[in-house]
Amino acid sequence: MLRCLPFCALAAALVPLAARADPAPFDLTGPSLRVGVTHGTTTLPIAQVPRLATGDRVSIAAELAVGKKDDGARYLLVAAFLRGATEPPPKSWFFKAETWKAKRNALALTVPEGARQLVVFLVPESGGFDAVVSAVRKQPGAFVRAVQDLDQASLDRARLDAFLDGIHALERTRPERIEAVSPLLSRSLAIKLKAECLDLAADLQASCLTQSRDSLVLADGQSSTLADTLVGAPTDLALQLSATPEGGLGYYSPYIGVVRDLAKIFGAFQTTQFRYIPALARAHDDRLALLLNAAPSFASPKSVMVVAMPVIETGAPQTPTMRRAEADRLVCAAKPDLVLPVEGAPLIYATKFAHDMSLRVTTPQGGVVELPVQADAERGGYVLDQVGMQTAGLSSVTDATLHGRWGFTPLDGPRFRLQVPRAGGWQMVDTDPESLVVGRDNAVSLAGPTPSCVESVTLVGAAGDVPLAWTSTGERIGLTLPLAKAAPGKLSLLVKQYGVEAPDKIALTALAEAGRIDGLTLYAGDASGTLSGTRLDLVASMTIDGVAFKPSDVVRADKADRLALAAGTVPTFAAGQAKTALVTLTDGRKRSVKFTVAAARPRATLIAKSVVAPPSPGLPVLLAGDTAIAQDARLTFSLRAEGTRFSAGDSVEIATADGAMTTNVTSGRGLTVQDDRIAVVSVEPGKALGVSAHGPLKWRLVQGGVAGDWVPLTALVRTPTLAGVACKETCTLTGSDLFLIESIAANAGFADAVRVPDGFTGASLAVPKPVGGTLFLRLRDDPGVTASIAVGS
Repeated sequence: MLRCLPFCALAAALVPLAARADPAPFDLTGPSLRVGVTHGTTTLPIAQVPRLATGDRVSIAAELAVGKKDDGARYLLVAAFLRGATEPPPKSWFFKAETWKAKRNALALTVPEGARQLVVFLVPESGGFDAVVSAVRKQPGAFVRAVQDLDQASLDRARLDAFLDGIHALERTRPERIEAVSPLLSRSLAIKLKAECLDLAADLQASCLTQSRDSLVLADGQSSTLADTLVGAPTDLALQLSATPEGGLGYYSPYIGVVRDLAKIFGAFQTTQFRYIPALARAHDDRLALLLNAAPSFASPKSVMVVAMPVIETGAPQTPTMRRAEADRLVCAAKPDLVLPVEGAPLIYATKFAHDMSLRVTTPQGGVVELPVQADAERGGYVLDQVGMQTAGLSSVTDATLHGRWGFTPLDGPRFRLQVPRAGGWQMVDTDPESLVVGRDNAVSLAGPTPSCVESVTLVGAAGDVPLAWTSTGERIGLTLPLAKAAPGKLSLLVKQYGVEAPDKIALTALAEAGRIDGLTLYAGDASGTLSGTRLDLVASMTIDGVAFKPSDVVRADKADRLALAAGTVPTFAAGQAKTALVTLTDGRKRSVKFTVAAARPRATLIAKSVVAPPSPGLPVLLAGDTAIAQDARLTFSLRAEGTRFSAGDSVEIATADGAMTTNVTSGRGLTVQDDRIAVVSVEPGKALGVSAHGPLKWRLVQGGVAGDWVPLTALVRTPTLAGVACKETCTLTGSDLFLIESIAANAGFADAVRVPDGFTGASLAVPKPVGGTLFLRLRDDPGVTASIAVGS
């Protein structure tokens, strides 16, 4: 009849001897009671009755595995009504039934005026009834407290069992959901989790959370100090958890205090004949299954099992205060298995006290629709037992209220704002479309008419469809676009809502990283300007006050990009004017760049130039005019300042056409200022630019760090060293570096010219017979320049 669960034996084997002095957990299965309560004309099973009231009719019967024959183990079913702690109940408030007799084995009681509690005893037949009456009347206050604590302990145990049952069910079916569901279970039942358990692998979480009831809310103390601390701990509706060094940082609750108090209180009732054993009651319909923490004994002292019935309420009936778990959240009316999040009343999940619950929906026409709901601790609220609500005819936002009964009393729950889905109107908000760049994940917010009804969000792009997770924040939803490995291009977000067949589409563009634009330099009188920054290769065009500029090639300098942009005509911008340039990128994005028009760049005009060639050891190579200069010659040229004046700090920069080789001629080192209008430059370009320099040269004036426009100067050519020409039947030219000659002719028109092979390495070369003692040369560095050598007649 009475047996210990397998856990009991295991726990007993594991608990240290020092701890076994503490009361054992309530894991012994005891007998059961059948209880019904009638209030007025309504009868409810005990599982749906949180409180009794004066005038209620209570029927109680015991389920005992006792045969009809007298076997010496008969129990009386005794009930007693209690008054205040200092008021012994009259003898007429005690009732008994002989459980072994078919016609006298049940009690039919009416709650009398002035009664505050009802307690039930299972008492050994011999002398038990009189002993109970005597004990209760002698110590009414002790029994009042014991019954109150025992009733509360049963309610706490119901919450504990609901939590454990939920975790064990998940462990058997879907262990991977324990981490997601357990916080809702703990919120619903007001039980704090051991958070470290959720850091473990999925297959270890349930074992950690439910390794034993003691580890969660029934942890035994490891010292008498902790035990003394817990005795008398107050009982409240929330299972407050604590951690103490003495308890090995284990969890405990007021439930421990209740159990320890019961041990002391019921120990005080013990006599040589009877020992009182508290029983926790687990209610299911009209059945109360009793759990004991000690095995009953039929030898002296004989065991008396004590069961607390619901407290007898005085005054107006009290109901729990339920509240919305997410106060500001709208709930989608079209969502299948609609969950109405509720917290603050854990007994609605752990017991059946709240029953016949429904959701009352008000229609725009003033009508009312009642929809049945069921409490679901794992989902954290009441669940609408249907596939989506019929939303036709409802307003976009509809009020709905939970209501039902708390025992015999009407129960009104919180009001919910139901949102009815509407198609269209979804858009990205609080996010600059130009910030959606590839190479990183991008957080975005979406706003639409019914955020609570979003069923799914999908990113559609060239790489395929990617489902996205999102969070709801009032009237918006937040999500992250996974663009870390995406390519630039067109994308779209599909927002699917419950109750709306077609998803809403939001068009997006994934952009390349735009880099930055640090500034724009534009000088008055110039037709071009220069942007500085990074990734300027993405610049497509620029406009300033309607003047269009087109980009050239990007130049990398000083760890940054430089991009010159030129207009078709010279803009009429004055120095010092504040302007804004609108830069358009290749993907359509635009950037505004504020700048100030700089003063005009320095300008000068070439007045004259002359060349002085040093003596040649062989045949001198003569260059016609001043359009070219030999590598070993000195060039002198004069400049006239235009719109500016020369000073000692100025310089003239000379460079090859490609800008790869440059030299600066400064005052005292080749630059002589004749006066503030005229300057003379003298330089040996071949030495200043290096032995590899050749081809067209250019120059520009530099003042105060600002350079003027480049101006063509001359051509730098390398010349061979010629030893002489010898003629017999044919003529032969001898010398070195003959590969610098492109062709040789006996006339200035280069008729019948002899071409020098590419990469020629010889020291002699057959040439035409000179006419008038002169041969004409074209040099490879500038074939447009004609040179000559005098070889005699």
